Amino acid sequence: MSGTASVAYASSLEFLNENDVKPAFTAATGAGYSGTGNASGTLEQFIASGEIKPNVFEAVGGDNITPLEPKFTNWYVQYAATSMVIAYNPKSKYASEFKAYADGSKPLSTLFSTLLQTPGLKLGRTDPNTDPQGRDFIYMLELAQKYYNLPSDTVSKILGTTDFGTSSSSQIYAESSLDSTLQSGQLDASSAFITQAKELGLDYIPLPPQINLGDASLASTYKTASVKIKTGTKTGSPQDIDITIIGTPTPASEAFVAYTLSPAGLAQYKQGGFTVLTPTVFGSKSSVPASVASELGS
Repeated sequence: MSGTASVAYASSLEFLNENDVKPAFTAATGAGYSGTGNASGTLEQFIASGEIKPNVFEAVGGDNITPLEPKFTNWYVQYAATSMVIAYNPKSKYASEFKAYADGSKPLSTLFSTLLQTPGLKLGRTDPNTDPQGRDFIYMLELAQKYYNLPSDTVSKILGTTDFGTSSSSQIYAESSLDSTLQSGQLDASSAFITQAKELGLDYIPLPPQINLGDASLASTYKTASVKIKTGTKTGSPQDIDITIIGTPTPASEAFVAYTLSPAGLAQYKQGGFTVLTPTVFGSKSSVPASVASELGS
C-alpha cells in the first residue's frame, strides 16, 4: 500500500505506537508511518490552527476531538481505556514509604494526608489546560479527598496552590518529558497512567477504582470532580482512548485506524496494559470509512 499514516497521538501512547504498533502496522499493510506525540489538548490546538497536518488523531478523551468537528472530522471511535497511578523514583529518599503504599502495608489515606504534603517532596504533573492527564491527576486527588474523608484543603496542600487550573506551578512539566524527569531523579513522584508505568518499568502505587478514573461504571462518581481551566470548567470521566481520521480519508489513514481496531491492534493495547473496550463510534456513523466500519462489526 502506498502513502503514509501521519499519526498525532497523546504522549502516553508514544511507547506503544513507536515500539509496537509502527513495525506491526507497516509489516501488515506496507504503508508508511510517522508519529507526533504531545498533550491531547495541544495536538487539538495544533491541528485546528494548521500547525500540524496529520491524517490520524489519537487522543485521551473524545472531548479533545469534538472541538475539531465538523471542519476536520465528524466522528471518532472509542476503543481502549487507562487509569491513574502515582509513579515514584525508587532512589527517592521517600522510596521506602512509597513502596509501603504500593504493597498495601500502609493505608492509602495517609499517602494523601501526609506523604504527598511533605515539604520538599518533589511532585510532577502536567498542565491541566492542555493535557488530560494534568486534569486527571487533579480529579484523582479530589476524589481521594472525598473517598478518604480528608480535610477540605488536602488537594490544595498537595498541589501547592488553590488555583488548580494554573499553568505556572513548579510541579508542571511537559507530558513528553515528565517520565524521563522522574526517572532521572529530579522528581520523587509524578502522575502517570498505569499503561505508561508498565511500559516504561516505572515503580508505581496502584489506586482503587473509586479514584483512579479507570472504571466506566463509576462515571457518575468521577463527574463529581472538576477543575476550572482557561477554556471553562471540566469534569472527571473514565479515561478512554479515541481515534479518528483528520481530513479526507486516505488509504494509509484508513488502514491505520482499521489496524488499530483490529484484533491484532487491540491485542497490542491489551499487552501494553490498556483495558480494551468494544470499539464504539461517536458522531456521524455514516461518515466512518467502510474499512474502519468493518472492524466494528457493522
